[in-house]
Amino acid sequence: MVYYLIALIVFLVDQGTKYLIATRLELGEQIPVIKDFFIITSHRNQGAAFGILQGQQWFFVVVTVIVVSGIVWYLNKAKATRKLLPTALALVLGGAVGNFLDRLLNGEVVDFLMFNFGSYTFPIFNVADSCIVIGVGLIILDTLLDMKSGEEINEVKETKEVKEGNE
Repeated sequence: MVYYLIALIVFLVDQGTKYLIATRLELGEQIPVIKDFFIITSHRNQGAAFGILQGQQWFFVVVTVIVVSGIVWYLNKAKATRKLLPTALALVLGGAVGNFLDRLLNGEVVDFLMFNFGSYTFPIFNVADSCIVIGVGLIILDTLLDMKSGEEINEVKETKEVKEGNE
């Protein structure tokens, strides 16, 4: 299935970039890419997104196993006619497995993408985090499109019923 290939590519790019950062940069070292706005840095995170729940590795392991199992189950059941939702789930799957492997093997995740907006520094993240966020955004978009499509179907059905009732 093509969606597992997408997840594998996400996983491999994530792990490859983390390996490069972990082996080529000292912890805390920074390489400016776009002045002070975008910086490649070497950072470790023992928590979840944005550094929350620090030191809760077993919690993340359990949650990730449940989430990954659910995604795999749903990908196997997903309708072939839907493209957006399975693609979104594949992005989340690849990212979740990438961060899961880091936590399982090292007890922490390698983060390296840093963005500064004036004096505010956005929490440092990685490729897996990016794919998870994009995937979740696409899941929300798919849900909204599905709801809109359902409303259109109901409107057509109601219009048809009104016409038939008047005849």
